[in-house]
Amino acid sequence: MTIERFETGTRMSQAVVHGGTVYLAGQVSDADGVEAQTRDILGQIDELLAQAGSTRENLLSATIYLADMSTFAEMNRAWDAWVPAGHAPARATVEAKLAGPQYRVEISVVAARSA
Repeated sequence: MTIERFETGTRMSQAVVHGGTVYLAGQVSDADGVEAQTRDILGQIDELLAQAGSTRENLLSATIYLADMSTFAEMNRAWDAWVPAGHAPARATVEAKLAGPQYRVEISVVAARSA
């Protein structure tokens, strides 16, 4: 079966497609504030999904990492405005130490490829 990789570097690819499923690497942003970072990340996800032949309507699952769980509501404001009605994926949100202090949110998603 064919594997397609997008925006591939030495360490990782930003998106990988295998068997009709799109896997995205964790996306981060250094925008100011959790809500702004979330909006920026969701825009990156839209772009990567489009490159891989999918859309947010095809999301299967999402894992959201927050540096501080007290910012859950801020993240959800951006998330709720972005997820299409009736197309919410399975989702987990966890508190985690992220790769750098500038990062407050990281989101990774899996989606079906559009037919």
